[in-house]
Amino acid sequence: MMISSVGIAGLGLIGGSIAKSIRHQSPEIRICGFDFPDILKKAESQKVIDESYYRSDKLLECDLIILSLPIYSSLNLFEELFPQLNENQILIDVCSVKSIFSKTKKKYKSRGKYIGLHPMAGKEKSGFENSDYLLFENAVCFVCDDERNKQTDTVLNFLNSTGLRFTFIDAEVHDKIVAEVSHLPQLVSVALVNSVSKNKDGFSFINFSGSGFRDMTRIASSDFILWKEIIQANKQNIISSLNDFKDQIDSLITNLESDDYDSLDSKFESANKNRNEIPFNNKGFIQPLYDITVFLEDKAGTLNRLTSVLANNNLNIKDIELLKIREGSGGNFRLYFDSAESAQKAYQILKENNFAANLSTGK
Repeated sequence: MMISSVGIAGLGLIGGSIAKSIRHQSPEIRICGFDFPDILKKAESQKVIDESYYRSDKLLECDLIILSLPIYSSLNLFEELFPQLNENQILIDVCSVKSIFSKTKKKYKSRGKYIGLHPMAGKEKSGFENSDYLLFENAVCFVCDDERNKQTDTVLNFLNSTGLRFTFIDAEVHDKIVAEVSHLPQLVSVALVNSVSKNKDGFSFINFSGSGFRDMTRIASSDFILWKEIIQANKQNIISSLNDFKDQIDSLITNLESDDYDSLDSKFESANKNRNEIPFNNKGFIQPLYDITVFLEDKAGTLNRLTSVLANNNLNIKDIELLKIREGSGGNFRLYFDSAESAQKAYQILKENNFAANLSTGK
């Protein structure tokens, strides 16, 4: 079986990145998009897609159909298209909850093939304008397929060029895992920021938070519109994860009330050990930023010289943060980059240009 045409429903961050990656690696593939007219116009003008579809049934003209709309919109399209597939067509979804699709599949008969995929990659900002053909490089992609066959291998071989690394998993197990490693952290981050946002005696507590607090709560800035359907579709697993987390909080309170610092020490040690076992090169739902810290003297033009040195070497600073400053002396700046390679290169260049820089270990 050969894939010569791809139809993508939803050209947001994930769908747009898939389209750009396929276009970059396999320009001979015909790519068609289904989305709002303004997004389709933008994608077509950038030559990311070859044709715009304004009716969902037009997707049935393609060998491979990718559903990348919000969960329930993708599910509605799944119910429309799956029964109409022929034996040479493959339908996949790339949504972040899988059980809802595997259960729905059992209600329909189809001559075609369905595979559930979930690329573990993302950014803080969504939309086609933020899509990137390198988004999936070395990212884990869960594959939920009860009937693996040659068509499965065809799709995975086809998508290998995107940089995804595939892991087969049961749909229900997948949903339990993402509830723990993605959905729980999102809600906990929201709760943490809201808990700290207190005011007393004219002081706003959150104004005194440092870079560590900002790092651990970065995902609290996520848009609820993007999360609402994910939470709805995986509600029971998320509730279970929150209850487990609540048990951890209750245990900490008990340790503190009883002055049981040995148990707290054990918790710290266990957390340190477990965190150090997280694979450093794994991408997650929010793509990590890599940073270096630089001391700059309090002199006019110093910051401009730093940014010019990096720009002249084609290094793009994704974000910059002032950590500490002492008037007349200088301050520490943290520079963020979108890859470990960029951060390493920036570190070497700054050292060569006599800047006092330190490279983050990432741990």
